[in-house]
Amino acid sequence: MRHLKLNLPGAGLRLAADQWTPGRVGEGRGVVLLLHGGGQTRYSWHRTGALLAEAGWVAYAIDLRGHGDSDWHHGGDYSVAANVDDVRALVAHVRHEYPGLPIALVGASLGGKVSLIAVGEDTGLADAIVLVDIAVRVEVTGGLRVRDFMMSAPNGFASLEEASARIAAYNPHRKRPAGVDGLKKNLRFREGRWHWHWDPAMLRSPDADGDMPVSKEIYERAKRAAQQITCPVLLVRGQLSDVVSDEGVAEMRELIPHSLVTDVREVGHMVAGDDNNVFTASLLDYLDSSMPASR
Repeated sequence: MRHLKLNLPGAGLRLAADQWTPGRVGEGRGVVLLLHGGGQTRYSWHRTGALLAEAGWVAYAIDLRGHGDSDWHHGGDYSVAANVDDVRALVAHVRHEYPGLPIALVGASLGGKVSLIAVGEDTGLADAIVLVDIAVRVEVTGGLRVRDFMMSAPNGFASLEEASARIAAYNPHRKRPAGVDGLKKNLRFREGRWHWHWDPAMLRSPDADGDMPVSKEIYERAKRAAQQITCPVLLVRGQLSDVVSDEGVAEMRELIPHSLVTDVREVGHMVAGDDNNVFTASLLDYLDSSMPASR
């Protein structure tokens, strides 16, 4: 297995990525693009990328625009439309690098929302989609709770321990790590304080975050896109999620009758982070059963 840190082309800006490959360039059963949620980074996937490569897949974990080590947009454009354009650019690049290999988009929250729209509006873009605790319908209560968390530390944190306590308050059912050094991947130290590693301008874009209650326009766009999707679709919902409800799942099944839904027990909205091993095992099973051998 090989692991590389790369810069990939988005729609007019640079997107940071980790890539895991099972062997030589061109090898692999298929390509999996891992797209995180709003306010997260590519590190939220933990060992998923490496485990995919060990199982024979080429995997990319991407920092979305304005997140992690990717470029911040000089005009503050973090709209759903801009992220959809980034996904299209990423897929075009990957298809050039790995011609003939099928491509799966695995998106958590914002990453899932933009993947759904991108594939629904261009049905040949990907061969399978995995939506991680995101549906066309986003529940207001859960969406506002995510937004409040993202806005709760405009001046950063005095210490990593303070940031860890804030995360624990937001996600109380998650087991707290033994140490706090892992937070350095999601925070940056500047002017004596720790700040989230994403552009605060994201919160000024009305439809920027797939976790937040989105505008009617974005809801309708996602709804139209979902009705056009023909490739395999898996919705992985956290059993304790307050973002995807039973009503949201029912709507997804109406919009995409061939979609499959699975619940991960005792986890919330942060499914991949809350129980990464269970999530990855489910993902591998789904890819094995759903992805074509070649395009």
